[in-house]
Amino acid sequence: MKLFLSIAMLAFFSFPAFSQNNSLGKNDPEAKTILDKVSAKFKTYKSVTASFTLKVENAAGKIIGTKSGVVNMKGSQYRVTISGQDIFSDGNNIWTVDKSANEVQITKFDAAANTLTPQKMFTNFYDKDFLYKLNGESKISGKTIQEIELTPVDKTKTFFKVIVGIDKNTRNIVSTKVYEKNGNKYTYSVTSMKTNADLPQSMFVFDQKKYPKIEVVDLR
Repeated sequence: MKLFLSIAMLAFFSFPAFSQNNSLGKNDPEAKTILDKVSAKFKTYKSVTASFTLKVENAAGKIIGTKSGVVNMKGSQYRVTISGQDIFSDGNNIWTVDKSANEVQITKFDAAANTLTPQKMFTNFYDKDFLYKLNGESKISGKTIQEIELTPVDKTKTFFKVIVGIDKNTRNIVSTKVYEKNGNKYTYSVTSMKTNADLPQSMFVFDQKKYPKIEVVDLR
């Protein structure tokens, strides 16, 4: 199955969580305080709908692609929509739709596998997987943005650094930049966020009737 989402997109929404102690260095306590506040704030939301843009740059700094998308989250459920692909999860199953191939891949959601969902990306994903430090603050469009640099503990990852931008006032993540070892950079920017809307259960379940003649690949 041809997946539209890049490896960096999967990194953004699916960092594998490994159960090892962070013994490769010391974390910045100030950065941890900020990240803990972001996590605590996110956990108060009944639901979240966030629109985002993805900008891809090559090693020379040339923009080689831009995309826009939306992620909806409610409890353990989520739905990600980006050009060419839809991902649904009702907390039990995951449906990944490749529109260009007219194919949907179904897998079982395995909570025991410790794979981070979009929800966890906004909460405490950082504790075991990364070293982190506060790089400082900057003013962007009138907002004070705190920049936190994260370095993966697992050095076999295809990326070596992630920069997270946090709105100091709202305590929400507004941007994430993934630096790959091959020189490519993937920047995800949250363009809008709505919280606590009454999202219907049907939003998080794949409806085959809406995808005529789609090929179903059930891997459960």
